[in-house]
Amino acid sequence: MTDPIITMKRYEIKYLLSVAQTAYLKERLAGRMALDQYGRTSIASLYYDTPDSRLIRASIEKPLFKEKIRLRSYGLASLDSPVYLELKRKADGVVYKRRIQTTIPRAAEFFAGDSLGANGQIGREITYFRDLYGALSPACLIIYDREAYFEPGGDLRLTIDYNPRCRMDRLDLTRSMNGVPLRPRGDTILEIKVQDAMPLWLTKILDEGRIFKSSFSKYGEAFRQRQLNAGGADLIAA
Repeated sequence: MTDPIITMKRYEIKYLLSVAQTAYLKERLAGRMALDQYGRTSIASLYYDTPDSRLIRASIEKPLFKEKIRLRSYGLASLDSPVYLELKRKADGVVYKRRIQTTIPRAAEFFAGDSLGANGQIGREITYFRDLYGALSPACLIIYDREAYFEPGGDLRLTIDYNPRCRMDRLDLTRSMNGVPLRPRGDTILEIKVQDAMPLWLTKILDEGRIFKSSFSKYGEAFRQRQLNAGGADLIAA
């Protein structure tokens, strides 16, 4: 697997927004935060889990520590395009992310038992995770359209995810960007990403817009929907 390797440590705070709240927020952010160079980007994350869904079952119990592993692409992937193998951990509200750029065939070889190669501490952590949980295979594909904002001169980051959707079948980053909706039409998911405390001006905007913190998990919601449909048809792409 190849560089770059990315390490992240930050707080990530989530909110569920209606259409009106999304419009309000974007209006209030004007002049304070800027849309990044990519504009709106479609992102697909392929989550891996054990045959008994051990990782997501543990996560939805809201423990103080939880961890997930996923393979992420920006747009529809090909077999030789860059994708990112990510190990995401959350402890006491702090998110730690370890990420390695790779390709889909190389990621498949890794989950089949091959070495990551010379990737230092990050590679050792991801390999340890794989070996700890044993047989990991694709379990859920989460897709959404993201707008990412940044604060010029600061470390504040903010993302708005539109049309979050999932697939429990055709678990392949190269197939399509279609899926079953996870939220009502037009609703979005806001994530605020900070290294330390949230600025007071942003807290005021959220309060005035009656935008309240949520513990929503895209993979968790997809798993919940699958459980609700356990007696009938599984989730299939629209």
